[in-house]
Amino acid sequence: MTTARDIMHAGATCIQENETLEDAARRMKELDVGALPICGPDDRLHGIITDRDIVVKCVARGKDPRTMTAGQLEQGKPVTIDAGAGAGQVLQAMEEHRIRRLPVVDDHRLVGMISEADLARHLSEEQVGQFVEAVCAKR
Repeated sequence: MTTARDIMHAGATCIQENETLEDAARRMKELDVGALPICGPDDRLHGIITDRDIVVKCVARGKDPRTMTAGQLEQGKPVTIDAGAGAGQVLQAMEEHRIRRLPVVDDHRLVGMISEADLARHLSEEQVGQFVEAVCAKR
C-alpha cells in the first residue's frame, strides 16, 4: 500500500508565526516552492501560507509584507494527514477540502508535504486525473 510518507516531499521547511511575509516570500524563492507551513514556538503546525496569500491578503490590500507576520494570515485549523494514511485517504482529504498541498504529520509533528507534483510522481494517471477534476477543474 502506498502511504502518505511514500508520496510526500520530506523535510518541509516551516516559517515561524512571528516571521514577516517578506521573510516568507524570500524563503519560498530560495526553496522554489509556492507554500510554506507556519509553525509556532512549539514546532507544531499552525497553518500554511502561500505565495497567493501574500499577494491577495497583504499586498493587494495595501499592507506591508515587511511588517505583517505569517501568523497574522493563519486561518482555522490546517488540514493534515497522518504519515501512515493510504493514498486513497490522501486523495480523499485533498479532494474533500479542495486543497493542492497537504501537510503530513507523524506524532503531531510535521514530517513533509504532499503537492500536486508529488501525486503525479507516485500515483496512477487515473488517480491524478480524478484529483485534477475534483480540485482544479471545478473552480
